[in-house]
Amino acid sequence: MSVLSPAGKRVRQQLILELVARHPVRNQDELVELLASRGFAVTQATVSRDISELGLVKAPRPEGHVYVAPSALGRDQAATDARLERVLAATPVTIGRSGLTLLLRGQSGSAQTLAQAIDESSLREQEGTLAGDDTVLVLFADEERLDRWRGRFRRLQGLPPD
Repeated sequence: MSVLSPAGKRVRQQLILELVARHPVRNQDELVELLASRGFAVTQATVSRDISELGLVKAPRPEGHVYVAPSALGRDQAATDARLERVLAATPVTIGRSGLTLLLRGQSGSAQTLAQAIDESSLREQEGTLAGDDTVLVLFADEERLDRWRGRFRRLQGLPPD
């Protein structure tokens, strides 16, 4: 069974959930190494997609910020996205782009609320958010994550993914 086949992916993602529950995983490279030590030779890009699909989030722990499953925080993906969906329903948001940065523009005074709702949502492909008054900058490490994030964000807006 290939680690990239659908069956291999399910097994790998189950293992990832077990690993983050048992080990303080601080970054994707650590997770790649843990998977390799258990016979799953995957790239950082594959791990990044798995983290996103599983809805893993970084949470503060005594050993630093580590990946945890949403269930470990007592919330599921639908619940974490509900607030962002409410914010998007109440505030029209346009999306612009500059390089690997998306510029989200809303009404005056709405940026802090929008950025916090994004940070608390299941959207995890971004490196971070920065809020002004009516604009939120969403920063990305690469094109693939930006495109995936924008598609998911547009679906949360009730729009087609592009």
